[in-house]
Amino acid sequence: MIASNITIRLKLANQPGTLAKVLTVIGQEGGSLGAIDLISASPTYLIRELIVRLNNNSLERVVDSLRQIPGVQSIYIADRVFTSHLGGKIEINPKRPIHNREDLSMIYTPGVASICKAIDRDRNLAYKLTMKGNSVAIVTDGSAVLGLGNLGPLAALPVREGKAVLFKQFGNVDAVPICMDVHDPQQIINAVVALAPAFGGINLEDIASPQCFEIEEKLSEMIDIPVFHDDQHGTAIVTLAGILNAIKVVGKKLSDIKVVLSGAGAAGVAIAKILLGAGIRNLIVCDRKGAIAKVNHYSIPAKQWLAEHTNEMCIKGKLNEVIYGADLFIGVSAPGLLQREDILKMAVKPVVFALANPEPEIEPEKIADIAAVIATGRSDYPNQVNNALAFPGIFRGVLDCHARTINNQMCLAAANALAGIITKEQLNAENIIPSIFNPNVASVVAEAVKREAKRTGVAREIQYETNNVK
Repeated sequence: MIASNITIRLKLANQPGTLAKVLTVIGQEGGSLGAIDLISASPTYLIRELIVRLNNNSLERVVDSLRQIPGVQSIYIADRVFTSHLGGKIEINPKRPIHNREDLSMIYTPGVASICKAIDRDRNLAYKLTMKGNSVAIVTDGSAVLGLGNLGPLAALPVREGKAVLFKQFGNVDAVPICMDVHDPQQIINAVVALAPAFGGINLEDIASPQCFEIEEKLSEMIDIPVFHDDQHGTAIVTLAGILNAIKVVGKKLSDIKVVLSGAGAAGVAIAKILLGAGIRNLIVCDRKGAIAKVNHYSIPAKQWLAEHTNEMCIKGKLNEVIYGADLFIGVSAPGLLQREDILKMAVKPVVFALANPEPEIEPEKIADIAAVIATGRSDYPNQVNNALAFPGIFRGVLDCHARTINNQMCLAAANALAGIITKEQLNAENIIPSIFNPNVASVVAEAVKREAKRTGVAREIQYETNNVK
């Protein structure tokens, strides 16, 4: 059921009981009331503004009912989500405003010529003297937008703008949406290679599988800045962080547990790889047809990789069959795939990560009494697996050390750092993942990423002295 946050501004007769009638109508339609503000008042009328959460299907009925109340006049009704997007969500501001001719001569011509020459002599100086050192391109073709599907580049732009806001808010990273009207992976690859010089990193997002695998792989080989597909690696990092703490809650070891993963798309493949890297050995991945096993051949390279590196016992069957005895279920697939009876088949103290969004593979309410730990992709349940816990800190870290790539070790370091933010005293079944608003998240993840980048030799050391630039 989709709900809307609505602002309703009303002109009410200044008489006892008028507001009560309005609230009664809202309540009868299942509305959840937020703030009630008095905008202005006079002896004869009041102007009030109400914040209401409503089912979309009930909005029209509420409006009609309000019109029938004597002494009530609607001034305007606005969807708060739409008003928060008016004019877009981001803008570009200069760091150094131009006040006079002297400023102009330094920021632009003729002063800028010396900066161009310096970068021509040493390309790494672009990290210090241009936006490159703190900028990321958020690239999509709009072929797999959130849970909405192939909406195309224009309809994907609001998501990219929102991502740019999160980059800046949580990591102080300047991110630029790049929505491409292209239909072939090679076109995306060519375009990103062409625009890469202006950026310190590339964040791929909402690109359909399996094309996303080819695009990321080829770009990582062709350009010398980090390429990070957030739908893959961001999801995988936060998922692993939650699992590391969930396993502590139930008193089990990664090396001992049986894991069943539903979903062999971008997120599923990346989660499988990071779990194997973290030490999990008994892992079965299911697609729509059931368990992926090496006895079968798969035309999609990513699935073939899963077949060769997971399910060592070659277990066959549908999801609800192979889940028997599993300690951990991870879903990045589709809503309603599991029933309560399926979770009852799992091992003692089962851990369920039902991450399909907005509707999970199984509703948490159905298994609250049998699952030891439950995580979802939603903000209205505990333990939200949210990519925003990862990408601002990861890119903050790679930009700070001018990394050439993001390797597996850096992703594992990010996951362990994220898990470590939850202290032993704080850890419990409903607190395995830190809040996105925890002020330490981005900096802790960034430091872990930087350390591992330097340890694995992918960080650049750039020497820069202002008095040496000529």
